[in-house]
Amino acid sequence: MVQLVVKIPGDSPSTCPEWALVELQGDLQSRQESSLHGKFIGDLHYTDKGVPVFIIGHHVLYGKVVDLDKPFGVLVKNDKKQVMNTSDVVAMDTSDVTMETNHDLQTDKIDYIVTAIITKKLLFKTRPKPIIANVPKKL
Repeated sequence: MVQLVVKIPGDSPSTCPEWALVELQGDLQSRQESSLHGKFIGDLHYTDKGVPVFIIGHHVLYGKVVDLDKPFGVLVKNDKKQVMNTSDVVAMDTSDVTMETNHDLQTDKIDYIVTAIITKKLLFKTRPKPIIANVPKKL
């Protein structure tokens, strides 16, 4: 089973964008036997009735839009290194003597930023149909 993520058109920029998961039954194989990561696979269109149509090479797939039981969140890990001067943080007062340390303390701050929400799945479970051009018959 192959799963891809695509952006759903019509999102407003003020809200978190909504993405859809594309699920294909079977395998996608490249002629070059290389990874398909980051490469163009095909064209995704919608009919007037909202039926997704996926064109891959000389094949066309017709699918349907399915709501997911539980939505997915697309998160991006944001590593930040903070340098704090401990003289601002640590000041100990012991028996009338104030001790201050002047060391730099490096802390790791990890944030996760929600970039999109996946609530729908485009399911293509039928076999692809070949695209055949109309060839005139010889008389």
